[in-house]
Amino acid sequence: MKNVFLESHNIKNLHFGFGQFNYHLIKGLYEAQIDDFKMTLHAKNLSKLQSEFGDYFDYKKYQSFRRYPLLRIRKKYDLWHSLNQNIKIEPYHDIPYLLTVHDVNFIEEESSDMNHERNIRFREKLERSNAITYISNFAKASTHAHFNVPNVPEYVIYNGNPIRDVTLPENYQPKLVSDKPYLFSIGEFTPRKNFHTLVEMLALLPEFNLILSGNNNTEYAAGKLAETIQKHNLQERVIITGKIGDTDKQYYLQNCAAFVFPSLREGFGIPPIEAMRFGKPVFLSNKTSLPEIGGDHAFFWDQYDAEYMAKVLENGMHTFETNKKVYEEAYIKRAKSFDWNATAKEYENVYRSLL
Repeated sequence: MKNVFLESHNIKNLHFGFGQFNYHLIKGLYEAQIDDFKMTLHAKNLSKLQSEFGDYFDYKKYQSFRRYPLLRIRKKYDLWHSLNQNIKIEPYHDIPYLLTVHDVNFIEEESSDMNHERNIRFREKLERSNAITYISNFAKASTHAHFNVPNVPEYVIYNGNPIRDVTLPENYQPKLVSDKPYLFSIGEFTPRKNFHTLVEMLALLPEFNLILSGNNNTEYAAGKLAETIQKHNLQERVIITGKIGDTDKQYYLQNCAAFVFPSLREGFGIPPIEAMRFGKPVFLSNKTSLPEIGGDHAFFWDQYDAEYMAKVLENGMHTFETNKKVYEEAYIKRAKSFDWNATAKEYENVYRSLL
């Protein structure tokens, strides 16, 4: 039986986008119950995966030394799927190779020098690919803008929504809550998430608090963000939770007045879709993939002046409240259209085309 190797060791980072993508795609492939070819998961903590998926998958333990060419995995799989574009683990043999591209943000965040190590590694991945999947049309367009993409089959396959069903227990409440209506956002606290602009906007919106969740153990959190909070004396109105689990996330999404996401660069952008699953108004940057993901009923910021952002939010909230049922139904319908099981079936079809 043919075997597809899923280079999936980033599954260990479930608080980040790559880890979420790895886990939910693997779970979707499990739900597909494929019986005419086998798949091998590559990960560090295999026991947790084995307890969830049993013998449906084969398993290969991740070892960091496998990144060196002479120490690469020698087994000759029938297809190698590199689930993330940043992975250093590569096949030893020249075998069919599928690459999934999430974004090329590293061009702006690390270096635009095409001789930079990161850019060289990505270019080599492109050149060895027999097919390429992208998580958005934006990811595809930006890859073509910066790199010479080989003439191989290319597919845009959207991510699914991790929150398929609302499972929040009745009367559940996290440790940190707001005493007034609040705006909510989530993501790693980095400059590209642009959270400090929300704080500047909040200073003009006294009726709201702001809750920010995600990895806040960063330079940006301790620097630019903290300075902006202090500058506007908003320590009591900006609630920073740190990393949160799914139940806390569902609470904050279900109870927020609106979801706010001024990110500067997103290959896809799952958090807005999660918010839409709860029928919440979403306010997004009009940049990169977010217009593509947000759809017709999202509200967008074209720039980040605090007065302008506050005005867009106030006008958007008025529009939402005036047409609440229409907007809620549209949001929930759009959120449900992003389905991991459908995503996994599309990847299954790509695997079959390469086997």
